[in-house]
Amino acid sequence: MGHLSALKRFSTTTTAATLPTTTTTLKHRSSRTRKGFFTNLRVTILCAFITVLVLHGTIGLNHLFPSITTTTTTTHLIEEANRIVAEIRSQNDPYDEHLEPTINPNKTYTLGPKINNWDISRKSWFTQNPNFPNYVNGKARILLVTGSPPSPCDNPIGDHYLLKSIKNKIDYCRIHGIEIVYNLAHLDTELSGYWSKLPLIRRLMLSHLEVEWIWWMDSDALFTDMFFEIPIPKYADYNLVIHGYPDLLFNHKSWIALNTGSFLLRNCQWSLDLLDAWAPMGPKGPVRDEAGKILTHNLKGRPEFEADDQSALIYLFISKKDEWMDKVFLENSYYLHGYWAGLVDKYEEMIAKHHPGLGDERWPFVTHFVGCKPCGSYGDYPVERCLRSMERAFNFADNQVLKLYGFSHRGLLSPKLKRIRNETTTPLNFVDRFDI
Repeated sequence: MGHLSALKRFSTTTTAATLPTTTTTLKHRSSRTRKGFFTNLRVTILCAFITVLVLHGTIGLNHLFPSITTTTTTTHLIEEANRIVAEIRSQNDPYDEHLEPTINPNKTYTLGPKINNWDISRKSWFTQNPNFPNYVNGKARILLVTGSPPSPCDNPIGDHYLLKSIKNKIDYCRIHGIEIVYNLAHLDTELSGYWSKLPLIRRLMLSHLEVEWIWWMDSDALFTDMFFEIPIPKYADYNLVIHGYPDLLFNHKSWIALNTGSFLLRNCQWSLDLLDAWAPMGPKGPVRDEAGKILTHNLKGRPEFEADDQSALIYLFISKKDEWMDKVFLENSYYLHGYWAGLVDKYEEMIAKHHPGLGDERWPFVTHFVGCKPCGSYGDYPVERCLRSMERAFNFADNQVLKLYGFSHRGLLSPKLKRIRNETTTPLNFVDRFDI
């Protein structure tokens, strides 16, 4: 109250001492009018600017001002997209507070706790879960597993071909009643790159007891015989089916005697033991680097580079043949893995002379683009040659699927389609005839 009284007293005293004249009042009014005008003008301009920003974010600036080119806006969007992609590629997550411990190079690496009774445990699980059998209508349940790195491709077109690759695999699995898993995560940060398949396969085995076979397939491998079906009964006494040649493996000790880009592994104790024996060379860093030197020294033709999963498996089978090879089937009667360079330019000849369902050199089951690395920034072959070849392989396989619907690609390098038969009022007469 005292403060308010003081203000009142000050106001009263000032008014009494200086009574304004008419001239002074007009001057003050004119000054206030000018100030109000400029204030309102500033507010109006600010509102207009905000409105333009809002409209630009919703309908685009060019709808308001057609004369303005899109160059600046497009450049900004590209820069923003590149910034986001670069941030993802950096793999630096500011929210990661608990990093995994570093691997001790003096301690043998393991994929997880040692499991010793998997076959017995799995058999008991089947008894308790009769609705999840590992054989359906006499056919073993197969899970196809593939994947790609968690970050975007270094080469933008690589993501497009990864999409085509998974589309190709989904088509094959749908046709043959196979389940599929596509992975984008590193389940173990130490086993990156070639090695990332090992912890994934192990985890899928332990999580999907109903699956009899895990079928790993690299993202750069495509099915090119959509009719061919793996002869599973042929492998009743084996736990690993992999493309390979005994002579190259044991007589020549070649580093390309096997190919781990496409193989089948039975869900059993033997396979878990194999994964445990296979993994120790895989941890990135000094362990992988030193293991690479051992592999290069012992395997014919191997260049000097860090340990890879294929070389490690070959070395394991050579050094411990008696322990493992009784349950390994080296398959070469069909192309579980077919090296692309000798196949893609022969597709037209194959179409003229043969038919799908053979799976071998006459009509390859799988075409594997080893050395192309469409998702990476480097490769062993020119990018243009790889992409052109992958396009031919994809369309070669896709034509076998499209035939059911009455279409085909106009050429093996064309994404455009052509009709290969007319519509009919009796479609059921043709389903069995054209169905894969």
